Amino acid sequence: MFRNYFKIAWRNLAGNKTYSVVNIGGLAVGMTVAMLIGLWIYDEFSYNKYHQNYERIARVMQQQTLDGEINTGGNVPAPLFKELKTNFGADFERVVFTSWVQRHALAYDGTSFTKPGNFMSAGAAEMLSLKIIEGSASGLSDPATILLSESTAKAIFKHSNPVDKMLKIDQNLDVKVVGVYEDIPYSSEFHDLAFIAPFDLFASSTEWVKGALENNEWENSSFQILVQLSENSDVNAVSEKIRDIKLRKVSGDELKFKPQILLHPMRRWHLYSEWENGKNVGGRIEFVWLFGTIGVFVLLLACINFMNLSTARSGKRAREVGIRKAIGSLQRQLVGQFFSESFLVVSFAFVLSLALTRLALPAFNEIADKQILIPWNDPIFLAGAAAFALLTGFVAGSYPAFYLSSFQPIKALKGKWSSSGMRATLPRKILVVVQFTVSVMLMIGTVVVYRQILHAKNRPIGYTRQGLVTMLVNNKDIHGHFDAVLDDLVKTGSVTSIAESASPPTEVFSANVGFDWKGKDPGLHSEFATIGISHGFGKTVGWSFIAGRDFTRTLSSDSAGFVVNEAAVKFMGLGKRDLNDAIGETVTWDGRRFRIIGVIRDMLMESPYDPVKKSIFFIHPKGGRFVTARLNPGANASSALKNIEATFKKYSPDSPFSFQFADQEYALKFAAEERISKLAAIFTGLAIFISCLGLFGMASFIAEQRTKEIGIRKVLGASVASLWQLLSGDFIILVAVSCLLATPIAWYLMDRWLEKYAYHTQISWWIFMIASLGTLAITLITVSYQAVRTALLDPVKSLRTE
Repeated sequence: MFRNYFKIAWRNLAGNKTYSVVNIGGLAVGMTVAMLIGLWIYDEFSYNKYHQNYERIARVMQQQTLDGEINTGGNVPAPLFKELKTNFGADFERVVFTSWVQRHALAYDGTSFTKPGNFMSAGAAEMLSLKIIEGSASGLSDPATILLSESTAKAIFKHSNPVDKMLKIDQNLDVKVVGVYEDIPYSSEFHDLAFIAPFDLFASSTEWVKGALENNEWENSSFQILVQLSENSDVNAVSEKIRDIKLRKVSGDELKFKPQILLHPMRRWHLYSEWENGKNVGGRIEFVWLFGTIGVFVLLLACINFMNLSTARSGKRAREVGIRKAIGSLQRQLVGQFFSESFLVVSFAFVLSLALTRLALPAFNEIADKQILIPWNDPIFLAGAAAFALLTGFVAGSYPAFYLSSFQPIKALKGKWSSSGMRATLPRKILVVVQFTVSVMLMIGTVVVYRQILHAKNRPIGYTRQGLVTMLVNNKDIHGHFDAVLDDLVKTGSVTSIAESASPPTEVFSANVGFDWKGKDPGLHSEFATIGISHGFGKTVGWSFIAGRDFTRTLSSDSAGFVVNEAAVKFMGLGKRDLNDAIGETVTWDGRRFRIIGVIRDMLMESPYDPVKKSIFFIHPKGGRFVTARLNPGANASSALKNIEATFKKYSPDSPFSFQFADQEYALKFAAEERISKLAAIFTGLAIFISCLGLFGMASFIAEQRTKEIGIRKVLGASVASLWQLLSGDFIILVAVSCLLATPIAWYLMDRWLEKYAYHTQISWWIFMIASLGTLAITLITVSYQAVRTALLDPVKSLRTE
């Protein structure tokens, strides 16, 4: 029986090649999109699962009330580590103290490499379940040791065994390699961890860290703590137990910030990373829902094509159904026959979609910033793929199967059944409207996302990032010879100025509280971004002064001066009438008095979608770990960088030279949204393609169905233009209705999406007009080919063949 079903199905496909190509092609494209999105979603939900203790690892976080809002972050005070280990040992199997991932110089045998790494306390390797290839992770209990990733070990030591060999970190820390671990996969929070060194080494070699530990500084929240819960511990219950640890330890002004400690489990790090006023409100999970919805809709569009074309051809199948029923076929047998046809079409489409997915995956990975592979050997994937194909076949074939099998045999055999009535065509029209409503919504959404990115890119940033280069310096050699470095570089003509800073121009690494000023509300507790710099920083980055002046070396009093941004002055209320009024005002920071000497336009250093932070710049006696240079516009950039490297090597010969262009670092801030925009544009294009493919098939079938009518109209004097209008008119009306339906829905959804950005574009009316006109134009192009082709047929041949 089933063999007969598929034999008839094959004959129907082979006898209707246009119908078959449209259906198989549309379903293949739809299934390819769904599979790519499915693999992406699977990768998102698999993030961090490489770590065997995934379900029990958590990050210790802190909430503080600032400016009336609860801020949540992963920076916690140093004494909290000891407190958790000592007083809550039963709740945690491991507590790991960790610095932040930063790039450091690793030197061996006269060669240096700059690699991202972290300083972690004992137990880190076991907590993260690192796979040790050589040596042992237990060696980290010795402060003068280091663990290397496999790729880092190969880069430094080539093919020799690295265990027990000596390295130097940042030119001043001698460490012995005690182990090599397998590279952590890209789908992990720690994928870029090239090395792990003991936290005790970091503490003993860094004065401010040593001070935070020795002085029990609960007010200094500059550290990270990771924990692994005990077998029977509940993350919410433990969070509640440790909530008020800091509150019980601090006094005075610190109490005003109402600090609370909590745990954020690893399973939520990737998809639920955003916090708003103390609540975990989401994160990348929004993108998962977005693309999941797009995948379902695109696949649905392909299924609608199958439904429409199958029911449109119902007139040709009616007599077949009548004969089958007359000789005793049951409706369930006919349903089985039509389902076999849909499953055969879906099977061909599924095989084609697997090939398309395999071909598209490298490009998809590059756009999505993923390293996804098709898990051919995974039985779960194979079972899921089979279920996916069956479900698609069921969805695509259900309506045609039950619709076609419901014909009454007597009416079908007498030829009284007609597929041209309103009752027969209305479902198909509704499905076409649904198709193009979804397509227009996707088109509008893509344009809005693109405009939001452009809007943020065109935002004033308060400095000139073109020609700005930043170098990370992890030793004191350059700082100790800074004036000589500056003189040497200026003489080469490669740069116009250089300066040091504690943060690069595109980031803020430090924020502080404890500021007071004239007229401040006693109940106000605020945090300011604080950036330590050297003289010349403002000139180098290109500050734009609104009032006052820059720091100068000739005035020693500038060591107690502040240059503040416009947001800070407005927040303090010091320049209500004129920003010049802020110049000379005194600001107290932790009891020390500073004087405002300059006000600059807001310098955008963090997210281009958020408000600029209230920022304070001050002269730092140690300059900072970052050296920023302004390249000479008249010099060749490549030659200038070689001169900078040569000068740096002159004063710090063993340090690796690495640099980042400020404009490139700034561009990375748009990476997530640009990926979404590109993927949305591709999926929108494919959705429109699938819709037009179905429209083309429908137009072809209707043109074929009305060939005799067109011939008669031509004999009676109808023009090609009037015949084109006759054949195209219904489709244009359907698409116009789709545009009208899509407009308010798309506006509502995109308006809600834009609300999450403090700095966002407006949704202009012309976006809807362009999307609607564009869709109508594509529709006209799609259906006009068949309409004009049919209208140009010789009426004699049309009437004869019919």
